[in-house]
Amino acid sequence: MPGSRNPLRLSVCIATYNRAAFIAETLESILGQITAGVELIVVDGASPDETSEVVARVAARHPELRYYREKVNSGVDGDYDKAVGYAAGEYCWLMTDDDVLVPGAIARVLAALDGRTDLVVVNSEVRNADLTVRLVSPRLDVYEDLEYGANRSEDFFARTATYLSFIGGVVIRREVWLARERKPYYGTQFVHVGVMFQSPALGAVKVIAQPLIAIRNGNAMWTARAFEIWAFKWATLLWSFGDFPESTRRSVCPREPWRGFNFLLFHRGLGSYSIAEFRKHLSGIARGRARAVAWLVARCPAALANLAVVVYFGLFKRRARVELYDALRSRHAGSTSRLAARALGVDLS
Repeated sequence: MPGSRNPLRLSVCIATYNRAAFIAETLESILGQITAGVELIVVDGASPDETSEVVARVAARHPELRYYREKVNSGVDGDYDKAVGYAAGEYCWLMTDDDVLVPGAIARVLAALDGRTDLVVVNSEVRNADLTVRLVSPRLDVYEDLEYGANRSEDFFARTATYLSFIGGVVIRREVWLARERKPYYGTQFVHVGVMFQSPALGAVKVIAQPLIAIRNGNAMWTARAFEIWAFKWATLLWSFGDFPESTRRSVCPREPWRGFNFLLFHRGLGSYSIAEFRKHLSGIARGRARAVAWLVARCPAALANLAVVVYFGLFKRRARVELYDALRSRHAGSTSRLAARALGVDLS
């Protein structure tokens, strides 16, 4: 119940898979801030790499870390749901397995937890793959703390839904999570978004403007499936929230993103869209002009598409540093793309 005196205020919950190379740094960034009333839960979805050994070495020094290795992988949605189920805290922070907390992050979140707030949204900053270069800060474009009530759920959705595709920004009251539908959102990759925006609306929500997480950009497990996820899974999920007007949902995400030329070209330039994706996802549904455009972009040489993406963002979207960084890190970014970036004065260092 709101206002209950659970001595354990916060459970930091991580679902992980094949992150032996990164998870120790993530865990150390959290455990160095653990205080009384805070625990750390790690659910391992049957990683075949050395994740279990890495976590075991860290857990041997930190009894506040509880590690659960699953016999089978049930997907990121199911594993986060399990983590919340294993947790004992009044609130659960759904932290990612390769990013890091900045110093003071847990203390700042604890100060926001009052037992009445259903959800705390934590801002972040985006860094490069080894965390040495800051690309964007803050990731959520807010500069002062915000609060929303159930009567402002549409405003909250419009302002934060895109950012909240990042699960690490979610701190939710555990009993709220457990009381809401979760299994219908398994397989979406965004179970937390389903929990937050399903009906009825959440009660009190707080947004912390200060970035408390450093995101390791370009390291998502599903990068190779990016086209499918952003063209279909993400759009279908957002458009399922029928309590919000169509205009509001459209402001967050088009109903069919794959109809956009820029969307297709961007994913072609990054390598996540090709003729294989056209045949798998679009050949059966695209018609007329949309089909012709989708086919032509799929057949466009990836290096040429990458160059077009770099030039477009370098000329017209210079603040989109994450997109430029992703384009220039793509396997299709050849010397011409890099020369174009330098000629346009693009500096991501």
